[in-house]
Amino acid sequence: MHVEMALLRSTPEEKGVDSITISRFLERIEEEKIELHSFMMARHGSVIAEGWWTPYKPDYKHMLFSMTKSFTALAMGFAISEGLVSLEEEVRSFFPGMKKRAKSKFREIRVKDLLTMSVGHTKPTMGGELRQLQGSWVEHFFQLAVEHEPGIHFQYNSLASHMVSAIIQQATGLKMADYLQPRLFDPLGIMKPSWDTSPEGNTTGGGGLSLKTEDIAKFGQFILQKGSWKGKQLLPAAWVEEATACQITTGDSLEDQQSYGYQFWRCRHDAYRADGKFGQLCIVMPAQDTVIAITSGCDNAGKILDQVWENLFPAIRNQPLQINEQGHKSLITKMSHRILPIPSYPISTSPISSNVSGKIFRMDENLDHVEEIVFVFGADFCQFRLKDDQGEHEILCGYQTWLDGTTTMTGHNLHHHYQPDQLKVSARAGWRNQHELELTWCFVETPFTDTVVCHFQGNRLSLNRSVNTDKAVERPTIYGKWI
Repeated sequence: MHVEMALLRSTPEEKGVDSITISRFLERIEEEKIELHSFMMARHGSVIAEGWWTPYKPDYKHMLFSMTKSFTALAMGFAISEGLVSLEEEVRSFFPGMKKRAKSKFREIRVKDLLTMSVGHTKPTMGGELRQLQGSWVEHFFQLAVEHEPGIHFQYNSLASHMVSAIIQQATGLKMADYLQPRLFDPLGIMKPSWDTSPEGNTTGGGGLSLKTEDIAKFGQFILQKGSWKGKQLLPAAWVEEATACQITTGDSLEDQQSYGYQFWRCRHDAYRADGKFGQLCIVMPAQDTVIAITSGCDNAGKILDQVWENLFPAIRNQPLQINEQGHKSLITKMSHRILPIPSYPISTSPISSNVSGKIFRMDENLDHVEEIVFVFGADFCQFRLKDDQGEHEILCGYQTWLDGTTTMTGHNLHHHYQPDQLKVSARAGWRNQHELELTWCFVETPFTDTVVCHFQGNRLSLNRSVNTDKAVERPTIYGKWI
């Protein structure tokens, strides 16, 4: 039975945190130009601060990327506790049809090696690469050469995490998402999540999970409580301790030096985290009884972590603080008025809009296979239509305001090779000058915001499209003219 339940709420001071310090954290995030989408901080089991940056909203799920891996680790913990799998079992024993494909001069890869990212591969296989594969991901795993002794050499690898999910499906007869629903999601009051599947029908183990921010915080609280929820031990505490402890050493950066567990990263100050690309974070501080959930569209999650350790961590006290009504009121105001940075435009309209509205621009041959583009201008909106090899797509953009909608707009080349069938989008438009229209498409269940710059000259159109999460990634300019 799916029953959604909220965490308790409290004030920061009641839980030993100064509201002014949280406000300062938000100011530093803004000063550093870090793009957060949501922030939630819980202490002693109660949420003490929360906010979403417009157009993101509390009821939107957010793509979590590799934070998914930590949920995969819990699924394996449940399977082990039920006697269905053991850490020392060989991976190939679950896939007898793949035995002849394994290439290795070393011992066989174990389940534990998958969890610790130490399968012996020299190069990683990441989510973006997997999403481009047409065939079986499991088969691809067994075709890769093992060049290091398994269990020794750390190499971050989303395919290894996916193999954990594939094993769970082999051992339980259920997709991992379905296996976790009654064991984890239902007890925590998390409605059935969005979770991708691989071509062969496995829940994706290394990425592909989407959850609301509060669901992320619940997950962190569950881990903080060592697998206990509302007085019931759902997952053995020993597994949580093992999964979040140091199991293998990793890289050289300040955060990476803290080591890796079973699909969890160790952090400074004896904390640990579930971590997804572009700044999806669930930070657990056991000694401080604190959980922080963050979604974002940030290239460098280390910048977020630095602000957490420099501004939030030192402010956590062991005792409640004196009520600070002014500071708390100021924090609430800050948290309720968070808005993604948006450009201002020098002019409100252009005479070009009436000239091109409704006309079909036939595009020259291009790498994105865009065939036609149409602009329809109204008093307070611009409708953008595009036809490519995937079909016809449209996005409605508000002038100087966000308009919410859904779209099938193709974007995988900018979006880490993700291409859901349909995407929620908030979009706006503005004129840079009389010849240049800028469209902003915020795909609010993902980290991605695209900027589309349309330049009109006579009957000609040139269009550039880029994404917020990687300034170096920009699609080639496409050109066309109206017919």
